[in-house]
Amino acid sequence: MNSPEPSHPEHGEHGEHGEHEDFPWTISVADHPPRSESSQYRASRKLMVKLVGTTDDWAFAPGPYQDHHGGGVWVKDSDGWLCLLLPLGIEWSAQFCADPAKVDRIRRCAVRVVGAFPDTLPGYESFGYDDGQRLLDTPIETAEQVAEWTDSIFNASVPLPAGTHSGVLPKSAGYHHYPKPIVDIDHFRYDDFELFVTDEEGRSVAVVPLSPRGSGDGRLRVLAAHPRSPYAERLVSPSLEDRTFRAEEAPATEQEGAVLPADDLLAQRAFRKQT
Repeated sequence: MNSPEPSHPEHGEHGEHGEHEDFPWTISVADHPPRSESSQYRASRKLMVKLVGTTDDWAFAPGPYQDHHGGGVWVKDSDGWLCLLLPLGIEWSAQFCADPAKVDRIRRCAVRVVGAFPDTLPGYESFGYDDGQRLLDTPIETAEQVAEWTDSIFNASVPLPAGTHSGVLPKSAGYHHYPKPIVDIDHFRYDDFELFVTDEEGRSVAVVPLSPRGSGDGRLRVLAAHPRSPYAERLVSPSLEDRTFRAEEAPATEQEGAVLPADDLLAQRAFRKQT
């Protein structure tokens, strides 16, 4: 998808304003790459399905649902279950550049939200999910804790139909077709990792590490690129040239093109602050 960055609005005589856009990008939207399902992921997804099943006014109904790693928090009040959104959501592949101290800010926000709804944690337990209190009470200090939080009910818990989750127009307008999941990363990444880097022509490309911090793996995954950057070509399958795919969720046939080796210029620039 080529999506532009809005410029300043132009105001008309009667208070109306138009908006034109000058800076385009290409992002990639599709299925998640092959990965093992954590026990936390399986437990939180099972709970999410049960919780959304209790509601009759979910905005994205009907299912079946996929679980969007969008920073959702399910809470219970006197009228039943309600899904609220925290300011930031952590996509699965973004965890590898996530600073635990910054993710802990998200945890502390969730503590306050859940604390305002005292029926929430007992409600989780009634559905067989016993990790809620532990997750809320445990400061996030390690990559392993970031990974567990990422797959927990406090992040991977927004139930969306497939089209709404990762659809492409004209069939559907999916959240992943727009850059909020990428912009969120900029607020919880390590300060010494560059999310947005530039190619040889100075055009912006968004990247994330392919592996956990300290693994010695210097490869990157391309998430988004200026459409005139040569890296944008890695995000689009030649056989589906009218569509784009989100690299962090690309199927195996498209994964290789979105993965950059450690000696690539962008990898050098993304990791240049790290020692």
